[in-house]
Amino acid sequence: MSARRIFIAAVLTACSLVTACSGGNASDATTALPSGAELVKKSAEATRAVKSATFSMETEGTPAVPVKKASGRLSGTGDADGTIQIDVAGSLQEISFVLIGETVHFKGVTGGFQKMSRSQLAAIYDPSAILNPERGLVQLLSNALDPKTQAAEKVNGVDSYRVSATLSQQVLATMVPGLAQSVDGTLWIDKTTSRLLKADLPLTGGKVIVVFGDYDVPVQVTAPAQ
Repeated sequence: MSARRIFIAAVLTACSLVTACSGGNASDATTALPSGAELVKKSAEATRAVKSATFSMETEGTPAVPVKKASGRLSGTGDADGTIQIDVAGSLQEISFVLIGETVHFKGVTGGFQKMSRSQLAAIYDPSAILNPERGLVQLLSNALDPKTQAAEKVNGVDSYRVSATLSQQVLATMVPGLAQSVDGTLWIDKTTSRLLKADLPLTGGKVIVVFGDYDVPVQVTAPAQ
């Protein structure tokens, strides 16, 4: 056989192998992914049993929401502590808070702690609602519309499924105060525990990213010294 024929035969053989392998992998990857509806349902069920968690929320760009950044620890009993960065008339103000029962201890960058009621804090931002099964993550996942599994991938080093879904404005507002629209967002759900790890929420002017972690790590919130 001539060198030319050998070369052509080798190319055709290589192409057929690549095509066969590529097609098989794509098909296997697709069929291996669970449905989005199944994933958000399991995630809602898993979240309902959560006793505590940590969270962080941060904006990118200039979305029209007053709370630009927040982080803290959450207890299933409704207690919480952390910090909130809020836009007040174009100026960013950071507030530290400790929420115990119906009392909120709070302070700015300078000065000592003062007190307000839970309802007063809720008018700005109530992070304790996140783990409330009637208001927070459980409802967000239970009411997600048209969930579709996009891929299996790692987020923050954890094996997860990436799921797109339309998320309710009313429920999202418990995590992102001032939100005035439903969102076509992206969720990352832990493969092993089915708990929500991250939410990417595109908004007009930018986006909000919310990250959750340390599920069921004991949280003890104590009042600050006065």
